[in-house]
Amino acid sequence: MNSSTLSISLDFELLWGIFDKVGTTYKPQYFANTRDLVPRMLDLFAENNIQVTWATVGMLFADNEEEWKAYSPEYLPSYRVKELSAYEWVKVNGIKPEVHFAPELIKQIIETPDQELGSHTYAHYYTLMRGQSPEQFRMDLKATQRIAQDKFGVTLKSLVFPRNHINELYLPICLEEGYEFVRGNPKNWFWQETQHESIGKKVFRSADCFFEVGSRSSYPISEIKPYPNEPLVIPASRILRPFKKENLMMNQVRLNRVKSEMENAAKKGEVYHLWWHPHNFANAPQESMKELRELLSHFKRLQDNFDMQSLNMAGIGEVFKQSIQMA
Repeated sequence: MNSSTLSISLDFELLWGIFDKVGTTYKPQYFANTRDLVPRMLDLFAENNIQVTWATVGMLFADNEEEWKAYSPEYLPSYRVKELSAYEWVKVNGIKPEVHFAPELIKQIIETPDQELGSHTYAHYYTLMRGQSPEQFRMDLKATQRIAQDKFGVTLKSLVFPRNHINELYLPICLEEGYEFVRGNPKNWFWQETQHESIGKKVFRSADCFFEVGSRSSYPISEIKPYPNEPLVIPASRILRPFKKENLMMNQVRLNRVKSEMENAAKKGEVYHLWWHPHNFANAPQESMKELRELLSHFKRLQDNFDMQSLNMAGIGEVFKQSIQMA
């Protein structure tokens, strides 16, 4: 694959992704906005022929609490910090369908051209937290594949680890359970060992979204290295940070940084892998969608001028496998 590539992966999770951070203090409108935004994003991607991987928490596939329980694995994660478990959270706070289930949105993702339904594990599983085990992780992955196949007839190929907690010892399990492609972290030091957060890492990660702090974020396809008995790890380049209404000037600085990185990747024939959570748009839906339209218009110019292509994670993986076979 010699031409440059824009890849987009989204971590679709609703409350399952942040319950351990916000508890019951979340604003219902925030997730109502998120649910409204997903079809709008899908329409925009379809209009522009943009391939996207939607790494989705498996629990969102369920219609109701009964189905959620039926597909939950026999062995639940035994985190030392119980508050990290989605199952423990539900025991205390109960299920609210509007923030816990979204099968109609999953169906729309599948029915939209060039969209790949991927996995964000069944229960937003943290593979680097103490107390859980490889077998519990395997059961979580099995639950996700089972509900995807039973309800939507889809076998999931791409996986994104929640909180970017990449446990390399678990990679063979991913492949054994059908996941051929995994999103990796950017190579900068402040994206490594994300289970051990520090003020320094957070400051550098935030600064790098506005200014050139870390090393170049795009990469040649040759930097993706296949390893025996493991899925192909496709590194991320940049998270698209949320629009901030209180600082309009810095929003443009942040957006220009992404556009500049996209252009550099296009000129160098490299991969630029952008990601975010759909709920990141929920505090400023109109402004966020305007930014996304601006980014996709920029991509169209790069496509015209440099033959940049759009590929989701499975698309990159399949092209990579073909290039290996031809070599």
